Amino acid sequence: MIQRIVLGWIAFMACVTTSNAQYYNSAFGLNGTALKTSLHNIIKNHSSYNYDDLWSYFQQTDDKSGIVWDMYTDKPGGIPNYTFQFVSNQCGNYNSEGDCFNREHSWPKDYFGGDDSYPMFSDLNHIFPTDGWINNKHGSFPIGEVNVSSYVSTNGTKLGTGNTYSGYTNKIFEPIDSFKGDFARAYFYMSTRYEGEDGGWTNWEMANGAELTPAAVTLLLTWHHLDPVSQKEINRNNAVYAIQNNRNPFIDYPIFADCIWGSSSCTSVGTDDVSLSTRVNVFPNPASDRIQLEVPNDLRLTSYHLYSMLGQLVQTAPLHSTMIELPSSWHGNYVLMLESNKGVIRKLVSIQ
Repeated sequence: MIQRIVLGWIAFMACVTTSNAQYYNSAFGLNGTALKTSLHNIIKNHSSYNYDDLWSYFQQTDDKSGIVWDMYTDKPGGIPNYTFQFVSNQCGNYNSEGDCFNREHSWPKDYFGGDDSYPMFSDLNHIFPTDGWINNKHGSFPIGEVNVSSYVSTNGTKLGTGNTYSGYTNKIFEPIDSFKGDFARAYFYMSTRYEGEDGGWTNWEMANGAELTPAAVTLLLTWHHLDPVSQKEINRNNAVYAIQNNRNPFIDYPIFADCIWGSSSCTSVGTDDVSLSTRVNVFPNPASDRIQLEVPNDLRLTSYHLYSMLGQLVQTAPLHSTMIELPSSWHGNYVLMLESNKGVIRKLVSIQ
């Protein structure tokens, strides 16, 4: 069984690496506004569908071992206070946390035209299944850092006040650290996907039309780095692509965000993407107490994430050297995901 899973991962990784290189080919080598516009042209004109179809699509995009993967109630590494079942627990009415789940527009729909404003209204790249009560708490408030909480959910999601946006005194909504990057990359996607297609959108603290404000950029880049791309996001990105035929570029290539809104350069990104994983050697493999990485000079690794073959994150940290320490009690096969300046690299490792 393990051998079949491992072989499946090998095939999956080869497929994703090759297809991503082809998908983003016209964007490679660009920076700033030119990169953003090129990405817009790649991901626009995706398949649109009825809003009610989201209920069934969530079963493909947000399934966590048979339950709804809700970022407002999930406790990574712990046990949530409650869970939702697909179909039977969809809202409906709600009176408190845990009653049911519904459809959360992470970029509030009020700011792009409201109900029936397609394709934004049903775009899965920014819509997540979430606890209905907490979704209502979020409302149309901007996301940010809460200093004084007026509400805290059972997993630590907050509503309150803060100084993320100068002069703004109303409420701010803050997801937990483990999912802040998910929301940041959803906002980067929305700003890029609907660039130049935002006529009639409302200006607010986080954006003028689809263009992110400086305060939002500062926040979202911080969250983007604080919470790197997870296997959950990778799986979801692939599932969304199968449904609506476009991808979130900032999940596939996290450095794109820094090359558009930050100070990084993407000039060399993608030039060796098809063979990127072959350019990093892992030894010894099988390993026991540590893994050593052999990396070419033009490749800069920033962090790593180690997943079990069931997709569970078991260890993650920034990379300050080419050596990764491993607990001596670990045994079996794992997927090592490396964040780099040229994209995500995945390696299969065995620990004895």
